[in-house]
Amino acid sequence: MSKFTGKAGQVLEAEKPSVFGILKEWGLHKGVVAALVNGKPTDLRTVLYVDAVIEPIAAESEEGLHVLRHSASHLMAQAVLHLYPGTKVAIGPSIKDGFYYDFELPAPISEEDLAGIEEEMNKLAKAALPVERLQIPRGELLTSYEAAGEVYKAELVHDITDEKISVYRQGDFEDMCRGPHVPDTSFLKHTKLLSVAGAYWRGDEKNIMLTRIYGTAFADKGGLEAYLKRMEEARRRDHRKLGRELDLFSIQAEGPGFPCFHPKGMVVLNNLVDFWRREHIRRGYCEIRTPLILDKELWVRSGHWDHYKENMYFTEIDEKPYAVKPMNCPGGLLVYKSSLKSYRDLPLRMAELGIVHRHERSGVLHGLMRVRCFTQDDAHLYVTPAQIKQEILGIMDLTRYVYRDVFGFNYHVELSTRPENAMGSPEMWEKAESALEEALKESGVPYRINPGDGAFYGPKIDFHLEDCIGRTWQCGTIQLDFQMPDRFDITYVGPDGAQHRPVMLHRTVLGSLERFLGILIEHFAGAFPYWIAPVQVKVIPVKPEMEEYARKVETQLKSWDVRVEMDLRDEKLGKKIRDAQMQKVPYMLVLGEREMNEGTLSVRDRTSGDLGTMTPEALREKLGKEFDPRH
Repeated sequence: MSKFTGKAGQVLEAEKPSVFGILKEWGLHKGVVAALVNGKPTDLRTVLYVDAVIEPIAAESEEGLHVLRHSASHLMAQAVLHLYPGTKVAIGPSIKDGFYYDFELPAPISEEDLAGIEEEMNKLAKAALPVERLQIPRGELLTSYEAAGEVYKAELVHDITDEKISVYRQGDFEDMCRGPHVPDTSFLKHTKLLSVAGAYWRGDEKNIMLTRIYGTAFADKGGLEAYLKRMEEARRRDHRKLGRELDLFSIQAEGPGFPCFHPKGMVVLNNLVDFWRREHIRRGYCEIRTPLILDKELWVRSGHWDHYKENMYFTEIDEKPYAVKPMNCPGGLLVYKSSLKSYRDLPLRMAELGIVHRHERSGVLHGLMRVRCFTQDDAHLYVTPAQIKQEILGIMDLTRYVYRDVFGFNYHVELSTRPENAMGSPEMWEKAESALEEALKESGVPYRINPGDGAFYGPKIDFHLEDCIGRTWQCGTIQLDFQMPDRFDITYVGPDGAQHRPVMLHRTVLGSLERFLGILIEHFAGAFPYWIAPVQVKVIPVKPEMEEYARKVETQLKSWDVRVEMDLRDEKLGKKIRDAQMQKVPYMLVLGEREMNEGTLSVRDRTSGDLGTMTPEALREKLGKEFDPRH
């Protein structure tokens, strides 16, 4: 007889019960897809033989959705094998907001084929096929896959050293998986297939291109419908689409991953930079600029050569190897070393809008969100150990101001810890992680741990901002680095006259300017706040006779530093107004005969419509009250 305990104090003594049976006895089985057994995610069908603490995993919880989506990927693979005999299956994990599965299909498919696959999935779901976990000897499983020609599964088995491998079976389909999974396929009624893409086997461009099908799954119809509505809104806000329509940027075939910014896009970027520069000056930063190309030896010294080389571009100068910088920090360290520093110079806050290049695979490039060349709003702070906490709190205050106060984003914070390819000793990492966590606790900002996602040279605090339709974007980061100061042998003279090692803080707020622009486009659906709008006022004369007055108004607006355009096209007034609305211009000035004779302006707002007639002085006062963080 074993004893089982619930989180709320429930107790049950039973012999070899199933997890589901225990939860049912406690009345906790409804809406549950799996359970934590002594903290480990476990199938509901699992029979228990020893004492355990049991906690249900609800379908709508984050862990429950992971179980549903991973199970749905198996369901999709089963449906594909039914519809396309001869298909070879690869891998099918759950991902954020959904799942995918990679296949080698006998013939190409398109998104038009997804409806048929969905229909087969629905049939399998209605059949309520039991999902069973098996433990199969490694050799037996390998022989089975090789005999069936499942080359991808066989390759995966070759990489596994366990004597037995867990396999999940539902009807005529089996797949290797750690689990857990839903008890039967009837739990998978609320699924939707989303898109088809290409994906190299194991992400290696040297391997075969497989067909990847993306989908999602939810616990109920309402969750699925809300998600699909959100995705439709995301398509409407797609920064690539709006970038074309608003003439902000383009990416040409001659430079994949290297965006070209058009005049209106540059207006937005330049206003962002102007704001960035003014705010940094206010907060005690100095600005530097470092070279785009630097000697290989520098990148060996920094550790990038050993830990980041696959993401870098290279060249040769005077028969010596050089690299195009993927990060700004090594150049910043050279600036620090260029003169002797005293403890009186610290904290030293060096900011840089540095252009960096990183080699991204063509398959992951995505508009401005994932590019090969971007401008990083970097800063590197050199501090004494006693200054670490205060400087981190200062960066967090800057981040809060930019995200929440200026742009209206909500955000959450994560502490990312030591990764597998970490540089330096575990003791040094523990010291750095503790320093970051101490600052987070003092700030009072809620945070969560993101294990193993730190930079190779140090742990970091990541800021994930949330846009108006609930999507999150990782932008800002604070990285605490004890490694680089050692590698570059940087010092400062302390009060005792001796040489001491400073601590280095790497920091971004906007992150990549290009990516931040993409986020802003989607967050505001192209309707930028007045202060960064490419065109702030559109002047629209009703007839050609009003052109002279319109030009006077244009000149007056420009004298107030207002960005203004005139629409002198031979079009109807309604079309001119609609076009200005489509271009997301904050204000329109409609100038007819009455306005011309009275020296007034008929003002329209892009959201609230007609604001009535104003004098130029009243308009100037109104525009002067528009929010502008640069003033």
